[in-house]
Amino acid sequence: MTWLVVGSGGQLGRALCAAMEEHGIDFCAWGTKELNIESEVKCVELITSLKPSVIINAAAWTDVDGAEFDRNRAHLVNTVGALNLAVAAKAVGAVFVQLSTDYVFSGVGRRAWQEHDMREPTTVYGVSKAAGEDAVLNEYADHSYIFRTAWLYSPWGKNFAKSMTHLALTGDGEVRVVTDQVGQPTSAIDLAEQIIHSVRAELPFGIYHATNSGQGSWFDFAIEVFNLTGALVSRLIPVSSIEFDRPAKRPQYSVLGHKNWESEGASGTAVSPMRNWRVALREAMPKIVDAHLEEVRVANG
Repeated sequence: MTWLVVGSGGQLGRALCAAMEEHGIDFCAWGTKELNIESEVKCVELITSLKPSVIINAAAWTDVDGAEFDRNRAHLVNTVGALNLAVAAKAVGAVFVQLSTDYVFSGVGRRAWQEHDMREPTTVYGVSKAAGEDAVLNEYADHSYIFRTAWLYSPWGKNFAKSMTHLALTGDGEVRVVTDQVGQPTSAIDLAEQIIHSVRAELPFGIYHATNSGQGSWFDFAIEVFNLTGALVSRLIPVSSIEFDRPAKRPQYSVLGHKNWESEGASGTAVSPMRNWRVALREAMPKIVDAHLEEVRVANG
């Protein structure tokens, strides 16, 4: 039984590949060079040839601001791509996992968003991901999971934790960080484990909120990074979102509730909600620091 990771070059894709190796799972990892998810013909052709038992779509257009200027590209990757992979998964009878986002909600309020709350995306990115959810559920709901996540970080690629680590270790000036946007920093490593455990436990198909638990602002996130790297927290300056003029509106409150984790799977195994974000960050930071040091070494020749 082979698992297929689509979007293997991204943060979650790399975390999934590492986790599958640790768990001894037979898998294939495809990036954009191996599969153009915008083509239904290619998706069906290549996936029918491979016949995976599980397909995880970790591919996405995640440039939230860029999507405001290129609605078509965001739609092709986040909506059409999701549909094409669902069609291919259905053709071979594979379990399908689609990743989604907190941006499908309005971000207005102070109550954790539950799995079946009304979606009101306010950005092109959010609209494209919500449409991707609909496409998957309309095509293949009886064998599909939707995992919504948020504020993803890891030792790979570009993300807030790595950016703050760079500033903490290489700078000595002030760092201005938004304090009025609240969400859940989520470890890609934890998310990969959660996905694998959920599929193996054969949890009921449907929508799950896959974020680390607890909540914090970007400023809180930055404080944790600075503390864990031994940098001076006094360098961090809390500011309002108004100081950062961004093309896409950011959710003010995007904390996700985790009610749907409470049910047991077909194997009789329950999968608990993901652990607190501060605990997860503390464990991930040594790898993030190592990745930062390696990038500095490479940049300096």
